[in-house]
Amino acid sequence: MTGAWKQAFSRVPELLAAHVQLSFSALLLAMLLCLPLAIWAARKPKVAAVILGFASLIQTIPALALLALFYPALLGLSALLGEPLGSAISALGFLPALLALTLYALLPILRNAVTGLTGVSAAVKEAADGLGMTGAQKLRLVEAPMAAPTIMAGIRIAAVWTIGAATLSTTVGQPSLGDLIFAGLQTQNWSLVLTGCLMSAGLAITVDLLLGLIERSIRERRRYIAWGAAALLAIGLAIALLPGLMARENVVTIGAKGFSEQYILARLIGLRLKEAGYEVEYQDGLGSAVVFQAVAANDIDIYVDYSGTIWTNQMKRRDPLPADEMFREIQNWGEETYGVAIPGVLGFENTYAFAVRAEDAATKQLETLDDLARVSRGFAFGTDLEFRERPEWAMVKAAYPMRFREVRSFNPTFMYPALSSGEVDVISAFSSDGRIAANGLVVLEDPKGAVPPYDAMILVAPERVGDDRFMSAIEPLLDAITVENMREANYKVDRNADKVSPLGAARWLDQRIRDGEDR
Repeated sequence: MTGAWKQAFSRVPELLAAHVQLSFSALLLAMLLCLPLAIWAARKPKVAAVILGFASLIQTIPALALLALFYPALLGLSALLGEPLGSAISALGFLPALLALTLYALLPILRNAVTGLTGVSAAVKEAADGLGMTGAQKLRLVEAPMAAPTIMAGIRIAAVWTIGAATLSTTVGQPSLGDLIFAGLQTQNWSLVLTGCLMSAGLAITVDLLLGLIERSIRERRRYIAWGAAALLAIGLAIALLPGLMARENVVTIGAKGFSEQYILARLIGLRLKEAGYEVEYQDGLGSAVVFQAVAANDIDIYVDYSGTIWTNQMKRRDPLPADEMFREIQNWGEETYGVAIPGVLGFENTYAFAVRAEDAATKQLETLDDLARVSRGFAFGTDLEFRERPEWAMVKAAYPMRFREVRSFNPTFMYPALSSGEVDVISAFSSDGRIAANGLVVLEDPKGAVPPYDAMILVAPERVGDDRFMSAIEPLLDAITVENMREANYKVDRNADKVSPLGAARWLDQRIRDGEDR
């Protein structure tokens, strides 16, 4: 087994346990909600129309959007309740994922349960009435046993859907097998992607087979098989719960957005905090708005963000200032508004940079964004998934009259191949990305200063600000990373050959910082 596969499989036990906990919890909660509702709906056709209509409506919402919507909803609820109730509601991680997946599992269970209960023969019901059975007795002894196979079929469908959709919970900070898939896509580590997909598919198939045994044993009235399959499911859930029952102290949660540089910097911070005696865990793949609100709410302890992102997205400012002045205003705003500490910058900037192929730059005389605006009607523009919705794009369009022939959004992993292959003609690259030089791309100048500075800086949650040992551990990272070293670290992860993991790149970067301290 190669190193990449070993690395991938080393993360499986922990992530599989978290995936099982989330999936089973959502499925059990959906069953608890659906079965009473199905009994009610089977008795009242008008109620059935409303309940099934709501469940069908939920299915029209993409699972990723449903997960994302619960984060601000829970954050608002927490603020509304205040202390101490609000602090018990975590807007990041397990709870929003549980609620979203539960809603997503409702339709197949409800529909099959209602179908099964309403499909019981009228003659059988009349016979039960003739025997003097009460409504509860008729449900327990006649209707439920006859509808059970159909209900179990719905539970099987819901189980497979839930296990698959649980991979998306990575986006709201809940560990799952999706961590492997998202991290693999961002770093082009296909071993991680395949491992995450295979483990998720294997879990879904295994659970479906066991539930299928229960369904068949109910139909054939072979209870011992049903109890055996149920016992195996219970044992699997118990094993998955074991890690959560172990006491953990001094655990620091480090957040990261969904691209290579963020994974590397999160692990660099983790190395320093582990050295100081803390246990660390990572919440990767978070969106810009989610990760800032998470650190402000103490759902994560620390992460790296960029001055331009905070300035435009969180502070809603549109007036770029010199980098030092902007940082001071952000630092004061973070502390006064949210209690978030921003001890300093890391020493490099990762701004949005419009990059074109070298041959296009030469033949079309492209040096600045003014030149790009001149030829934009014939160009296809490729961006990352966030850029078109960010204020920076509006600021660029206001400064330069760009009207592209086509605008396409990509996962950052695929932007560079899209430019190299000719699918797009210009991309919104990142200035600290090593793939710019590796692909021979030309970065266009921004003479009007439409894009604000993007100094990388550390943000610390309010509850960690007073921890002197914590703050001392990260202090050596401030003003210690050059853009050249960051580009090299990024490229170690992003290149196709001789690829290293984000942790390996973080160790390399950490050594370069220590070498600089020694000089």
